[in-house]
Amino acid sequence: MWTNGSVSLCFLEGGKYKPVDFCSKQPGDDFFYNGSNHAVNFSQTQGNTVSVPAAYERKRNFCKAVRVGRPVFMTTDIREKPSIYEDDVLALNFIRRPAVYTYRRHYRQGLRSHIMEVLNPKDTQRESKGTIIDGLRFYPRAIPSKMLRIFRMRFETLKAATDEVSRVRTIAVYLAPDHMAMSEEFLVTYENHGKRSILLCGLQEYVQGEILDPWDFLNEDHLVSLGRNMGGQRAEGSAWSPDQWIVRVREKAKTFVERLKQIILEAHHVPDLAGVGNLILTASGKIKLVDINNVSRVHFDSPVRVDNRGYPVTDKSIEALSLLEQKLLQTTPRGDDPIYKIFLNPKRMEDVKAKEEAFNLATGSAPSYSGTS
Repeated sequence: MWTNGSVSLCFLEGGKYKPVDFCSKQPGDDFFYNGSNHAVNFSQTQGNTVSVPAAYERKRNFCKAVRVGRPVFMTTDIREKPSIYEDDVLALNFIRRPAVYTYRRHYRQGLRSHIMEVLNPKDTQRESKGTIIDGLRFYPRAIPSKMLRIFRMRFETLKAATDEVSRVRTIAVYLAPDHMAMSEEFLVTYENHGKRSILLCGLQEYVQGEILDPWDFLNEDHLVSLGRNMGGQRAEGSAWSPDQWIVRVREKAKTFVERLKQIILEAHHVPDLAGVGNLILTASGKIKLVDINNVSRVHFDSPVRVDNRGYPVTDKSIEALSLLEQKLLQTTPRGDDPIYKIFLNPKRMEDVKAKEEAFNLATGSAPSYSGTS
């Protein structure tokens, strides 16, 4: 519900978003633009979201366009926004202005992190205006220089924040650089309406490749298809044969699986392997972890645990690991395996399934949703 007071909305005017203040309004009221006699009726409200009617998109000279599909959120804390855009990043107190880079919302927005592409302005200009090669105009998509990740979690103390960073470093000891997207993690003082808090961010390597989903078939045909999507080229430029490519992927997968097991058994941690798009298969045949901000502690002597979102991420990550081992290494997990004998216990997996269904119901995720990111 809305309450009396100032409500800030943004309209797109002349290519830029301009704040518009309204006072003492309720859902369904007419909102007047700076006292003019042109009214907009916002009849649909959901929580803190105001839906802008599409029919209003082309009306009134003061509002050239309303970006339909982009809701206006009353919250100003970047961690609480369902999604963010370039203007949200540029408004951050620790981002240089005028901006050196442009920022584009990445198609993957996780529950735990906002993800923005960091782009060279020259590349975005070529993307929009094109470049002429051999008399033909091409519009090459701008490739990110880095990925900016903004962690949504709030940290009450500096120690809690540094503990989170140390978990990322633990994973890096085992997986970097071949099997993990390298990231420069940093803590900043985030200022929002005069209040200061700790915000965790990361400038991460951009990894090109195809999403590797442990719940996919991952048979030979599927692996060959993924290779073809990436061009099927070796680093030196020559093409892989299908047989060479499959052997290569399985060799690299063996190393990846072994290192993940080492993390679990030696460091008692596991990264999120279950989240959609968390694993990328590169053109070199390596598997790289790209979501590094959801590392959970592995407890061998406890019931099924859930993270702060209510998701059984530890168990689902170990299930994903077992699927990678079965499908890519073509092996059956041994019954005496110290990890699988606990986490793949049928009774425990039933409990995991129940908690996963409860999470899907609470978050509105589809039943096929694999994990968090």
